[in-house]
Amino acid sequence: MQNELLYKMQDAFPLAPRPFRILADELNAAEDDIISLVQKLKEQKIIRQTSAIFDTKRLGYASSLVAFKVPQNNVDKVAALINTHPGISHNYLRDHEFNIWFTLAVPPESKLGLEKTVELLAKKAGIENFIILPTLKMFKISVKMDTTGTQCKKEKVKKAVYKNLELTPQHIAIIKALQNDIQIIKEPFKKIADQLNLSYNAFFDLVKELSESGIMRRFATILNHRKAGFAANAMSVWAVPEEQAEAIGKEIASFSAVSHCYLRPSYPNWPYNLFAMVHAKTQEECDAIIDEIAQETGLKEYGKLYSTVEFKKQRIVYFDDAFEAWEEGIVGR
Repeated sequence: MQNELLYKMQDAFPLAPRPFRILADELNAAEDDIISLVQKLKEQKIIRQTSAIFDTKRLGYASSLVAFKVPQNNVDKVAALINTHPGISHNYLRDHEFNIWFTLAVPPESKLGLEKTVELLAKKAGIENFIILPTLKMFKISVKMDTTGTQCKKEKVKKAVYKNLELTPQHIAIIKALQNDIQIIKEPFKKIADQLNLSYNAFFDLVKELSESGIMRRFATILNHRKAGFAANAMSVWAVPEEQAEAIGKEIASFSAVSHCYLRPSYPNWPYNLFAMVHAKTQEECDAIIDEIAQETGLKEYGKLYSTVEFKKQRIVYFDDAFEAWEEGIVGR
């Protein structure tokens, strides 16, 4: 039951007054037993967080993947400097000459903007070689570990159609609340609705609007991959001819083991323009999946960058004063 529960919570956590009762009914279990199991999985740090996942771009934030080429004896210091920025959600050491890889987001009101923020971080860190790799096209973003071992090797990636939505103060208040980890109790959304002076119906109607607009990509559980048994993850990078990028991007995205698949720019010192994150239980499995992708696509020029150290992995806190404070602090140094 544990593995099925973890898959269901990653796929789509029920947005309802009593979500654990819904999960219990689906698993033919008691609500209290499901709550106890989830609490245990949290204590074991198998579950990282259960919260809303928002679309950074739709909230007006500019974001990008960035890679720094850092001398080995300075890695920890540079990583610590990068992590001071509140828009850093992921920061890893990877086995490549471009060795520190991080994702950065800056809010629409940022005075520096994305590129100047990266340049300033590089300058403060004494880094001369770096590349900025924004998303040109997204083919897939769906982090779901197959904890059941029963899912198909390939899956159909659905193209979503979103409604327009102009954010109101109520929407923003809900975003601020839902980006936090929920309590593992029978009614985890009650306190939020009460604090916003909303009935359950009004609250979930507003949440539905955020979902239908694509501003909230999904509400789901994120696992600690290693503790959940997925010890290997590789950022596979591919040099794809521009005219084939669309077709090959969709093909690679169809692999269930691929959680993220993006088209990004290439540079003279970085020939790879298609990125796909691959997750597996072992490095051997990861290698086999990437080799299979290469065989099916016919791509010859590609690389596998394994993460060796996780410096930071956490959700961005949107509409946070920390962004402005960071800019004021770093510029003034």
